[in-house]
Amino acid sequence: MQTVIQVITSGRGSLRNKIMSDPQLERKFKLVPTEHQRPGRPHGWAKIHSAGDAHGVINLEWHGRTGVLICRVVTKLGHKPHSIIGDFIDYLLARHQSRILAIHIMRR
Repeated sequence: MQTVIQVITSGRGSLRNKIMSDPQLERKFKLVPTEHQRPGRPHGWAKIHSAGDAHGVINLEWHGRTGVLICRVVTKLGHKPHSIIGDFIDYLLARHQSRILAIHIMRR
């Protein structure tokens, strides 16, 4: 199953970069940044795994012109995405609430 989280932001700079460089991401929120931008990709992207009991991975893609962070949550083997989504939304609201205008969650 795949879930898409669309985070609409205000302000300047890449929210993806701020997330990936935040030391509290892993320490306090149990989310581990694992991969960061490969050459040839059209948008800035990154990958986050859960260090806790949550299953799945979150692929982050930043669209600078629109100030939108697209987060694709991917789970395998019948695992539900609610735990990793909850951890990620908790992180966003705790650390970046002032920049966030809206969060949309859609199932695909």
